[in-house]
Amino acid sequence: MKRVILFILTNLAIMILLSIVLSVFGVSSRSIPGMLIIALMFGMGGSLISLAISKWIAKRSTGAVVIENPSTNQERWLVDTVQRQATAAGIGMPEVAIYDAPDMNAFATGMSRNNALVAVSTGLLYEMNADEVEAVLAHEVSHIANGDMITMALLQGVLNTFVMFAARLIASAISSAMSSDGDEEGGLGFFAHMAVVIVAEILLGALASIIVMWYSRKREFYADAGAAKIAGKEKMIAALERLSRGAETAQLPGELAAFGISSKGSFMDLYASHPPLEDRIAALRAL
Repeated sequence: MKRVILFILTNLAIMILLSIVLSVFGVSSRSIPGMLIIALMFGMGGSLISLAISKWIAKRSTGAVVIENPSTNQERWLVDTVQRQATAAGIGMPEVAIYDAPDMNAFATGMSRNNALVAVSTGLLYEMNADEVEAVLAHEVSHIANGDMITMALLQGVLNTFVMFAARLIASAISSAMSSDGDEEGGLGFFAHMAVVIVAEILLGALASIIVMWYSRKREFYADAGAAKIAGKEKMIAALERLSRGAETAQLPGELAAFGISSKGSFMDLYASHPPLEDRIAALRAL
């Protein structure tokens, strides 16, 4: 409930501010150009800004500590393994980090193939053997090599833009339908207009999320295949089997969940960021 209230208040604050800014420049926030400007600024712009600061957000949200100077054999092995895999994948050396969490998980993030971060949980390092950890690292390196973070950000940005623009078109259409003889005063007031926009954004956003999660699931199969080439198919299968035997995986915060090695099941398969582990294992065996 708090998140919904915060979303509504933030949306209202943004719209009031944008309405003032656009009015200064002689552009109506209810005009087609005005609606498109808003949608592009906060749809595509917001997604790209999130990508640009994704490493900083990941470190802050998980408490991941980057290995600057390896102080243990395990840290040295992690850095050397990622270095070898990055060279094999043809990407720049990512930052390597460890974050404190009991679950077995790892993630990759960053704004480009040569400016990325690979982080693993302490639970994964404790529960998995070296071959399995190597395969998990290769999975995350494959995400980076495939440009998944960039593609996801662009896809999310396009869908965000569509959702915001369509929501405002719907609100404007309803306002026009309620007015008589073109009298705008008979249409929706500002706050009623914004209420319609917010409801439309929630509904359209739910539909757009289905597309994003579908792409996320497809991407996991490609990352698994890439890991099989880098670390070996049997190691990747062993890592996934270990995940399937392990305790329930905790959910990574925010958008990082899409780039983890595993994820909790969703109450609806359409909104799951990862395919079932058994499907991923079957796909690897078929390679």
